[in-house]
Amino acid sequence: MDKKLELLQGTLDMLILKTLEAGSRHGYSIAERIEQVSKDVLAIEEGSLYPALHRLVKRGWIKSEWGLSENNRKAKYYSLTKAGRKQLESETTDWARLSEAITRVMRTA
Repeated sequence: MDKKLELLQGTLDMLILKTLEAGSRHGYSIAERIEQVSKDVLAIEEGSLYPALHRLVKRGWIKSEWGLSENNRKAKYYSLTKAGRKQLESETTDWARLSEAITRVMRTA
């Protein structure tokens, strides 16, 4: 089995914003979706996820509200704000530039 990879500093915030772009989710669902889309290469630990969610709420990029999960349990749901959409757009552009630059360096002999 392939090993799970650690995220670069600051990348988790961007992945959370991207995941919430499709609609609101509770914390566990966010982590599960990131793992699923990454084909289980990325693992999001609770110890990283919840501090990141609180940080994003504090910055005004996401908002939270209580609701019921699929199995009728009380859960906090997170959704993207207008400011969060703008931040995601900016981070997506920056990420594209960074990943292209890293790829160019890694392909040199």
